[in-house]
Amino acid sequence: MATYLLLVIAAAVAWRLYLWSRAPHDAPTRSVALALLSMGLSYPVAMPGGTHGIETLAGHGMARLVQNLLLLVALYFLMCFYLYSADGPTARRRARREGAVMALVAAVITVAAVSVPEQELGEPYATVDMTLTQIFVFYTVAGLYMMYAVGAAGWWSARYACMSRRPYATGLWMTAFGLGTMSVACAIRAVFVIVRWSGGSVPHPVNSGVAFLLVVSSLLFAAGVTYSVARARITATRLWLRRRRDHRRLAALWHLLIEVFPQNELRPASLGFWDRWRARGVHRRYHRRIVECRDGLVDISPYVVGGEDGMGLLDLEPAQLAQRLLAATDMVKNDVPAPGQAVALAMSKGDGRDDDVRQLIAVSDALRLTA
Repeated sequence: MATYLLLVIAAAVAWRLYLWSRAPHDAPTRSVALALLSMGLSYPVAMPGGTHGIETLAGHGMARLVQNLLLLVALYFLMCFYLYSADGPTARRRARREGAVMALVAAVITVAAVSVPEQELGEPYATVDMTLTQIFVFYTVAGLYMMYAVGAAGWWSARYACMSRRPYATGLWMTAFGLGTMSVACAIRAVFVIVRWSGGSVPHPVNSGVAFLLVVSSLLFAAGVTYSVARARITATRLWLRRRRDHRRLAALWHLLIEVFPQNELRPASLGFWDRWRARGVHRRYHRRIVECRDGLVDISPYVVGGEDGMGLLDLEPAQLAQRLLAATDMVKNDVPAPGQAVALAMSKGDGRDDDVRQLIAVSDALRLTA
């Protein structure tokens, strides 16, 4: 589970850092990137390797302090995201005020951590001695701030989800539910701290259940903040793949028309190798091929019409039109004068551009089968 959590958070961090590099002055984008980065760094610190490294350098128990400080920073930047997204001119002032609260909490837990007797803070949460005042203050103050921050962020997420449409609403509801669950888990842990400080005990299965709830809520939060972007990327990738496929399927018709009307071939915007794979290059070549095919059909249509009036050409099956195009090509190559006027060929009876492209592809497929 921990490995999957790290992979999800690492992917979310990498993507948000990329978006931040594309818009370095956008405050909401910067806030989300820094929130996920801080949260992502906190998990390796909590793992055995990270804990050992930090405690070797800074002393026993300091890994716990570093982890909590990173979580505080993450939650602060998460709040900043909502502030900058909603409050407009007052966002900067509110962000400074929330930053002062976070700094005060960080100072309190740092003082508590460094004053704890040797070895005590490094103990696992389930077995650490909560009757020590410093440890009680450390966990209580950090836990209450986390409950406040994630609860507020969850409330804002739910509020924006109600005002949004899918897929953004779906991602916001996932985020809101993840943050709300995280806030509940923080509240429960705060109660556990008080119970243990007063001399009581909490059953191990209950502790483990709350810890699992925190992991699940973190996964749901990370998935929520990347959902809409990931879905948009998936949709864009599907469009990229479809247009690459359609571009290849139009090749038979395109080669036939360009062979007899080479002047219709448009100059490519880029000849670079990567342009064949980049999304912009694929879309550009796709649209250029459609235009070139359409221009070629207009030029060859007088040879396809012959002595007819051209009204019935739109009713021809793709295979029939392909045969006529092959015959018309021979006429052009033999310098036969055009026997008719230009008319529309392979036009869709619908209004959509996709229907029009499907007509071209059907004729091109028929030409390929004929050849």
